Amino acid sequence: GAPAGPAGTGKTETTKDLAKAMAKQCIVFNCQEGMDYIMVGKFFKGLAMCGAWACFDEFNRINVEVLSVVAQQIITIQIA
Repeated sequence: GAPAGPAGTGKTETTKDLAKAMAKQCIVFNCQEGMDYIMVGKFFKGLAMCGAWACFDEFNRINVEVLSVVAQQIITIQIA
């Protein structure tokens, strides 16, 4: 899922609490403007290896060009 809403409303904490209730590890990833698709790809690889959930905090900070590649990476993971 993708919780949405204004800053400070508990989206990250709610996601972490849900993961805990379902006995899943939740890794919070703080996004930055300097991120590239290689960095995100390595993160996804680690998630896939351990089966953890991810919570992308400040997702809106990622550059549009990188978002396009990240979307393709997510689709590939979902199809696998």
